[in-house]
Order: sequence, then structure tokens, then C-alpha cells
Amino acid sequence: MLALSRHITRGRLFWLGLFALTWALSTYSFQLYKLLDARWVIRFPSALQLNLDTEISNFLDWLVNEAHFGLFSFRDLTRAIAWMIELPYQFLRNLLIEGFQTGIGDGAVQIAPSLSWIAVIAIAVAIGHYARDWALALLVGVCFLYLAVFGQWDSAMITLASVLVAVPIGAVGGLALGILAYRMPWVETLLRPILDLMQTVPVFAYLVPILILFGFGPVAALVATVIYAMPPMIRVTIVALKTVPEELLEAGRMMGATPRQMTWKVLVPAATPTLMVGVNQVIMLTLNMVIIASMIGAGGLGFDVLASLRRLDIGAGIEAGLAIVVMAIALDRASQAFSERRMSHPRTGSVVQRYPWTTTVLAIVVVTYLLGQIIPAIQNYPDALKISTGAFWSDAMAWINVNFFDTLETIKTVLLTTLLLPVKKFFAGIPWFWGILAMGLIVGRVAGWKLGLAAALMMLFIAASGLWGEAMVTLYLCGVSVFIAILIGTPLGIWAAQKPGAGRVILGLMDTLQTLPSFVYLIPVVMLFRVGDFSAMIAVVLYALAPAVRYAAHGIREVPPQLLEAGRMAGCTPSQLLWRVKLPLATPQLLLGLNQTIMLALSMLVITALVGTRDLGQEVYIALTKANAGQGIVAGLSVAVIAIIADRIVHALADKQKRRLGL
Repeated sequence: MLALSRHITRGRLFWLGLFALTWALSTYSFQLYKLLDARWVIRFPSALQLNLDTEISNFLDWLVNEAHFGLFSFRDLTRAIAWMIELPYQFLRNLLIEGFQTGIGDGAVQIAPSLSWIAVIAIAVAIGHYARDWALALLVGVCFLYLAVFGQWDSAMITLASVLVAVPIGAVGGLALGILAYRMPWVETLLRPILDLMQTVPVFAYLVPILILFGFGPVAALVATVIYAMPPMIRVTIVALKTVPEELLEAGRMMGATPRQMTWKVLVPAATPTLMVGVNQVIMLTLNMVIIASMIGAGGLGFDVLASLRRLDIGAGIEAGLAIVVMAIALDRASQAFSERRMSHPRTGSVVQRYPWTTTVLAIVVVTYLLGQIIPAIQNYPDALKISTGAFWSDAMAWINVNFFDTLETIKTVLLTTLLLPVKKFFAGIPWFWGILAMGLIVGRVAGWKLGLAAALMMLFIAASGLWGEAMVTLYLCGVSVFIAILIGTPLGIWAAQKPGAGRVILGLMDTLQTLPSFVYLIPVVMLFRVGDFSAMIAVVLYALAPAVRYAAHGIREVPPQLLEAGRMAGCTPSQLLWRVKLPLATPQLLLGLNQTIMLALSMLVITALVGTRDLGQEVYIALTKANAGQGIVAGLSVAVIAIIADRIVHALADKQKRRLGL
């Protein structure tokens, strides 16, 4: 017991000493620089800086303009990929919104119109009913009707066309790679660090090299979307196949199934419910990325939001943002229903009796096509019946700003002066050499000296790339945002777990927040608080709040009932039961929630570069606007470094707590 007490004391002294030394060096780094007359104290020596960004840019330039593989060049390869993606994309655009034409330019003649808005809504309703029931069919139908009534139909159909192309490619590609990794362990070993990198590199960083390789336009946006959305499907596939019950595999072997039959007739069918969860993730990430990819020509609702942000047109921005939310809700609920769907018995009878929804939809498509030639309102939703809420949202924001300006400014000023600016000053003052050493010591103390050395080398990469200052701003914004998100989210999660009625409301709200694409958070925040670090922090907190709530609720609910009963028998009050039994046992889940909160915060920080933060996200955004692939990739890798280090620290803490609790 005495040895344990000494160990705890030494641990506290280590952390207190490390913080005190870091604070002293941060506070007096400028004085140290003046005393030593050495610029290297506050800035990494320029002579030792890496020119990795230049080398990457030169390599991509060579790849696009000079690389040749005998029968074809790299440019021919990218054009072939673009052509294969553009064919289905253009077909879907024609089918959903533009109609089919023959000829080019002014001589083009329409040979067939697009599907009418009524037909598209009927298809959506049919999918909802097939996936679950009439309640889901009504929800999906109302969501698509909303797009027509509120004047967002054209942009929404362009976005839907992108989703319908990117999701199958991402899902099928992820499934194929996941099966390959399951079959060949060395492939999984090779894929794991690549997937870690793909899921931690900021979304904007994907756009820069793809913009150079594929040019500006919707095809480049779709390529970026597929690359971004595929990793979760690969991971889910590997996990799903590994969790197929051994008795099913044994039954397949006893029946003499070949490896191919084992894969497609045993493994994949048994893992289908879990695989559909992966498809749901691909859909949501695709929708999120399609919005971001509007910056390189994707068009659709994402472009409308971006254009509104640039014009500071709050009404149009919120209208387009709400349309994104509505579409995301429809696609999310439908894909979730498919993941929970069970096999149904085949129907008998005529074709209409066996396939009632298919025949109904085909009949509606034909009827609306014929009537649409006579009655334009059937083909296109009439403009006279459209409702615009732009003026309402603009007036509402103006009213809030007029009536609550002083209150909002007071809140902003208090948080800036008491929290944000002091923390920013602390991180900004940390000398690069001490920051590298301190990070190595922190990770080494928590996760072992090997990971500590790796973390120090990764931080050295950031410093040597000339991005130390930007990285410290990223750490400051991420740290403050995650702290506030955990401070709000953990009590909400505990409340949701202990009060079922409140839990339904809270978790329903978290569902909505997780459904919102990241761009949407910026619109009201910018209008209420203008640009700057405070606005970025508010947007990040809202975006990263959901996992903090969810994991806290899950951790409290998963505490074994027998331990709770033992606590009650020992005379614990409800408060003691929470603090001394539930929270300690839920700590591993709380740490996993912290991990996910950090990941979401870092991904959102890159989006908040649009509101003027001066961090690594801003570097990626600047690289995108200048088409500087080297700068964008290096800045993106720097964000990934921070994410990987945070991930390893939190996982090590969670593992230690599990071992301590004997879990």
C-alpha cells in the first residue's frame, strides 16, 4: 500500500513538474530568445527545414505532365477513370433533373424529360416502405416533398446524383478490400496504417492533389468523395466477417463449399446486417464530402451553402443548409432501416402481387411522363407554389442580433478573455524544441517509450515543415473545444442514461446533430458571432458534442447490474453510486468518447478555416485556393499527426483503466 502511494505521488510530481516547466518556457520564451540572441528558440532553423511541399508539388507535376507507362500515360489513366465515373453521373443527372438530349450547345434537342418530381417522391416512398414500414415511407416522402416545396429541388437532385454514384463505388470497393484483408492477414496489416491516415487527414487535403490530377469539376469531387468515404466500409467489413459465428463457417466447410462459395454464400450473407451499417456510414460521409467537394465543382446544395457563406446571405444559406439536413435525414433513416431489415418470404401470385411497389412506381413514372407533356406542373413543381423562408431566417437573425447583441458579445468576451486567449497564449509560446520533448515524455509516460519516441519524431516533422505555430493554434482550438464538449456532453450522457424520458430527447437531438453536414454549423455561428476563433470554437463544440454524450450514456448503461446491487446493499446513496461505482466502471467508454470527440473536433477545425482561424486547417484551405498540392498535403499530414498522437494517448489510457478494473 505504501509503495502504491509513493508511485501515485511520483506520478503527480511528474505531471506537475512537466506542466510547470512548460508554462515557464511558454511564458518566458521571448525573453529566452532575447537573452540568447538565438532565433531558433522560437522558430525552427530555416536551413534545416524540410522542402517536402516543393518535392510533392514537383512530383505531382511530373506525374500529370510526363509520367508514362508504355502504352499509356498517367494523364490517360486519370481521363479513363474520369470517363468511367462521369458516364453514370451524367446519366443520373439527366434522369433526375436535366433530361436526355441529343446534340451539343444551341443545337441540342431534348429527346426525353427527366423523371417528374412526383415520380421521384413515389420512388422514395416505395424505398422507405420496402425498407421498413409506412412510417418510414411517410418520413422519406415528406423529406423529398420538402425539397420541392421550398425550392431546393434542382440543387438537391444534383447532390443526390453525386451520392448515388459515390456510394455504390465506395461500398463495393470497401467490401472488396475488406474481404481481401480478411482472407490475407498481411493485407490487413498493410491497410491498417493507411486507413488510419485516410481517416485522420483533413477532408480539404483530399481535394488539393485530386484537383491537380483530375481538374476542376464534379468528377474530381466524386473521386475525392469515394476516397474519403471508403475507409469505414473497409473497417466494418473486416470486423463483420471476423464476427461471423464459427459454427456457420464449420457448416460451410462440411458441405464442401469452395472459398468463393464460402465468401458469397456464407460469410457475406451472415454479415449483411453489420455490412449495412458500413453502407450507412458511407452514405453519411459521402453526403458530407459532397458538400465540401462543392469547392472544386461538385455543384448542388453544397455549392449553394458555400456561395451563401461568401455573400453572407443568411437566408439562402440556411435554406440550402436545411435542405441538406432533410436529405441527410431521409438517406440516413432509410439506410439504417435496410441494415435492420430481415429476409421476407417470397410472395406468390401475379407479377403485380409479387412486386406491388415496383409495378406501382413504374405506373407512376409512365403516367407522370405522359401527363407531364400536357400539364407542366406534373413534370416540374410549379414556381407559384414554392415557399421561400430566406427572408424569415434573415429577419430572425437580424432580430437576434439587434435584441441580444450585448448579451452575445458579453458571453463571447468573457470566454475569450478568461479561456481562449490565455490558452492560446500558452500554446503559442511553447518553444518547438521543448514541445517535441514534452510530447515524447507525455506519450512515453502513458503508452510506452516506443510510442513516445514515435510521437516526438512526428512532432519534429511538424516543426521541420515550418508549421509549428499553426500546429499550436490547432492544439489550442482543439483542446478548448474538446474540453467544453466533454464538459457539456458527459453530464448530458449521464442524464440520458439515468432518465429514459430525457434520454430519448437528448439522444434524438444527438442523432440530428450527427446528421447535419459540417458546413451547416458555420451559417448561424458566423451570423451571430462573425468570424474568428470564438465562432470556430462554437461550431466545433456543436459538431463534436454527439460522441461525448453517446459514449457517456452507453458507459453508464453498460455497468453490470450486480455491481449496482452490491453498491446499494453496501448503503450507497444514488450520488455515491454514480461517483464511486458507475463513473469509474464507465471510464473506458468515456475515454473512447473523448477519442471520438477529438477526431471530430480536428476534422471540423479544417472546415472552420472558412471563418478565419489561423491554424493548420487554414494552411490546407489556402493550399486548395492556390492549387498548391505540396502545401496542402504537408499541412494535412500535420493534422493527421496530431490526431494519431491523441488517438494513441487516449487508447492507452482506456486500456490501462480496463486492466485496472479487470475488464
